[in-house]
Amino acid sequence: MKNVEPAGTVRFTVNGAPAEVNVAAHERLVDVLRGPLELTGAAIGCDTAVCGACTVLLDGRTVKSCTVLAVQAADTDVVTVEGLATPDSLHVLQAAFLRHGAVQCGYCTAGMLVAAVDLLTRYGASLDEAIIRDGICGNLCRCTGYRSIVSAIAEAAAEMAADDGSAR
Repeated sequence: MKNVEPAGTVRFTVNGAPAEVNVAAHERLVDVLRGPLELTGAAIGCDTAVCGACTVLLDGRTVKSCTVLAVQAADTDVVTVEGLATPDSLHVLQAAFLRHGAVQCGYCTAGMLVAAVDLLTRYGASLDEAIIRDGICGNLCRCTGYRSIVSAIAEAAAEMAADDGSAR
């Protein structure tokens, strides 16, 4: 087998900070996030975009990072679960997930939170159970039965509506 030559340097923003990584042409975004960038929140679950454990925001929209080549992320803004909280406080969704017991084994949690951020950004206070369930259908959870996750997302949407609408 031949050695794979690097595709080159990819520059993008990750969780608000500039990143520059040398990548091979075949490297996936999830591997770059977990490897050289040491951001392990995006988990590798199925490698087929079925489970949603690797979900990240790419220019504000959810993607399964196991299906995105790292070179495709050049000049984009990537947000992982590590980029949601601040040093002083949890993201409103993270706090709601804790309150509702929506965090059990934790494997799906990062992808579920990132998918929920996308929902809150797109729908805000107009989120209802049907929209939430549809919005997280690409994220599998084997532990919670989804009721606690849906309740947590709905509570976060209501909390944001009561505040200034920001997702913090």
